[in-house]
Amino acid sequence: MTTDFQTARIALGARLRELRAETGLTGKAFAEELGWQRSKISRLENGKQTPSPADLTAWATAAGHPELAGELQGRLSGLETKYRSWRRQLAGGYRARQELAIAETAATQTIRGLEVSRIPGMLQTAEYARYGFEASAEFRQTTTDIEGAVRTRIRRQEALYQPGKKFRFLIWEGALYVRTCPRGVHAGQLDRLVSLIGLDTVELGVIPFDAQLRRTPTHGFWIYDQRLVIVETISTEMWLDDEDSIQLYERAWNWAAESAVAGRQAQRAIDRARAFFDAM
Repeated sequence: MTTDFQTARIALGARLRELRAETGLTGKAFAEELGWQRSKISRLENGKQTPSPADLTAWATAAGHPELAGELQGRLSGLETKYRSWRRQLAGGYRARQELAIAETAATQTIRGLEVSRIPGMLQTAEYARYGFEASAEFRQTTTDIEGAVRTRIRRQEALYQPGKKFRFLIWEGALYVRTCPRGVHAGQLDRLVSLIGLDTVELGVIPFDAQLRRTPTHGFWIYDQRLVIVETISTEMWLDDEDSIQLYERAWNWAAESAVAGRQAQRAIDRARAFFDAM
């Protein structure tokens, strides 16, 4: 399946090919001019590899158009603004990404979130969050600043108590059973969810196992007012701010909300999960 990211990278590659073709040089000769492997030229031109800013400057210079480096880097910047690799975002650790989340939350009046396999970060206990960060750091083999990240995530939760804010979360019931930490920590996390039911700034909905769905919620996402959607994948975090994407994700959230239960029914779903772990 071709994603918007791949499409944009292919378009950038086509522009690079166009500039190289204007020189009359073959891919092999152009690679020699740059001191690169021939395979790198092919990967860049065919949208199989994301160039670095330095790559684009070198390409424009070798093509005889150094003044076009800015144009090429602008295309790259636009691509990376929407599709931010975790490798780059977490190069300095997890705390900086949590600080960015605080800033986005402060600039937003209403946040809508859907999670299908975990508890939303803004509702997590410190212990639950710690296990999540530790697993992510091990998986991504990134710099670890776990305690700083945990403290910053908890600090972000102060917004839950700010008048005028609204947080609307949908959680698939299965996420209540996905355990990534010891049973006691998980049980504490479920208790935390129950404590938030009834908070005037928080609406918590649970999509039951037996609910009939208009559309399967294939992955989680967060909507910030009507200006931004953030979607996480294994390798990339997508920041989508175009009208079509926002409308699409709003429809996905609304359809999921139709099948969710709230209030006492949501609490009963959480209590069932709590009882399940108590019985283990």
